[in-house]
Amino acid sequence: MAADRHLYRITGGVPLRGTVQASGAKNAVTKQLVATLLTDEPCVLHGVPRILEVDLVLGMLAELGTEVSWLGEHTVRVHTPKVTNTSLSSSYSGVNRIPILMMGPLLHRRGETVVPLPGGCTIGKRPIDFHLAGLSQMGADIVDGTRSVKVSTNGRLAGAHVHLPFPSVGATENLLLAAALAKGTTVISNAAVEPEIVDLVLMLQKMGALITIDTDRTIVVNGVPALGGVEHRTVADRIEIASFAAAAVATDGRIQVRGARQDHLITFLNALRHIGGEFIETEDGLEFFRGRPLTATDIETGVHPGFMTDWQQPITVLLTQAAGTSVVHETIYEDRFGYAKQLSTAMGAEIELTTRCLGATACRWHNRDFQHTAKISGPTPLKAADLVIPDLRAGFGYVLAALVAEGTSTISGTRYLERGYEEPVAKLTAVGARITTQPA
Repeated sequence: MAADRHLYRITGGVPLRGTVQASGAKNAVTKQLVATLLTDEPCVLHGVPRILEVDLVLGMLAELGTEVSWLGEHTVRVHTPKVTNTSLSSSYSGVNRIPILMMGPLLHRRGETVVPLPGGCTIGKRPIDFHLAGLSQMGADIVDGTRSVKVSTNGRLAGAHVHLPFPSVGATENLLLAAALAKGTTVISNAAVEPEIVDLVLMLQKMGALITIDTDRTIVVNGVPALGGVEHRTVADRIEIASFAAAAVATDGRIQVRGARQDHLITFLNALRHIGGEFIETEDGLEFFRGRPLTATDIETGVHPGFMTDWQQPITVLLTQAAGTSVVHETIYEDRFGYAKQLSTAMGAEIELTTRCLGATACRWHNRDFQHTAKISGPTPLKAADLVIPDLRAGFGYVLAALVAEGTSTISGTRYLERGYEEPVAKLTAVGARITTQPA
């Protein structure tokens, strides 16, 4: 990944007030860009955030033969009349997880591909075993390499019944992309059903796919011979929305987020209300504020419709300002509390990590020596510090901690945050944050 473009300097202690526009969801649009490889017709996507992750994906597509043109600030036209290259360069090895999602589309277009093994944030191993096992069931031949995987097929992929051991978002997306043009019917059981996956299904359906989201986490895909072009607006980013909601409550301010949807935030809004936050529906979004003094609560992350793992970091920072002892039990990734050490040692937060499951039930990390539960005591005055962002979602957690802290903090590692947040400095400035940039 490229170096930081700049550092952030944030002076805390100011209530944030104002309005921001929610950007399109990184976790939806990047997969939808990959889906355009399934057709040789033009596709137009609206609501595309101008973030580093989108630039990376567009670069990958261009390397494969996709013609890319921006029709507006947030509208992009992508067209792949012919796949000119079946392999991505090694420069994309370890960058993010998008290349592995290209396997299905490239098998349909060219019958083979070599894709670099995934990377991204250092929040856990996130293996691709489920992806490869599912594609193998559909008839793909797979050869593992040190830094890449070669996948090929003798003709069209075939439908299969794939049961996922865990409702993995990435594996579900991969199988959807592979099944859309496969011969016969594919059944994905124990599938992930996040809003971003539903949005991908909606786009594929517009392209001509036959996909049913059934009960009990079952997705049924009847393969079709071909897919056509599409015009689609990506869903709003519920992670960014929750981040600004937490910022409004933590700083005792009031922020309206245009484009926010209550139905995508139900579990988050319940947790926010338990802590003391509140919201009201506005004409074009939601407005967030503090409804009462903040009090501790217990939170357990889970697959949708549970509490999203990517909401965990800003809510943990918010809980440092709540009276009492809170527990946050992480059940999705084994190493997602790595950011907590700087909050404690540098900023004075009282966060104790443990390997024990302190949630409602024992999770899959039980007795596996991963510090996946945090006990947060508060309220604790945070002090300004020099912070280094370790991964994307920890990034906004650190920004929020700096906004709450007394004094001026300097934050580096901003390239991670800017992978997923569009114009964070401009948006924060718009709601009154005292934030500036300086050369890295």
